[in-house]
Amino acid sequence: MSNAETIYFILCILGTVLPLSQFVPFLIQNGLDVNLFIEELFANRISAFFGMDVIVSSLVLWIFVYWEGSRLGMKNLWIYIASHLLVGVSLGLPLFLLMRQRKLEETPVEFKT
Repeated sequence: MSNAETIYFILCILGTVLPLSQFVPFLIQNGLDVNLFIEELFANRISAFFGMDVIVSSLVLWIFVYWEGSRLGMKNLWIYIASHLLVGVSLGLPLFLLMRQRKLEETPVEFKT
């Protein structure tokens, strides 16, 4: 495993554990109360700032996964979207970058002359 792959793997773990450490207690206490979730997400300007940032980052991630994944001929691009929807950008992005790095390392470099 290359240094980049190791870093992306560690970021996948952190990107899963840290957000879920906050979301699971919310689920245990409130169940899947979408209205309360949105209300708390946009409770003040600072939390709304982060909420909007994540929404835009999510859109960017989806576009990047589709374009870059298609360009490199990566298969099963839906996995990165599913991981994003199940955990968040914090898992979807490093997971995609990990698999992209593996694809880049297995693809021979072509030089243009």
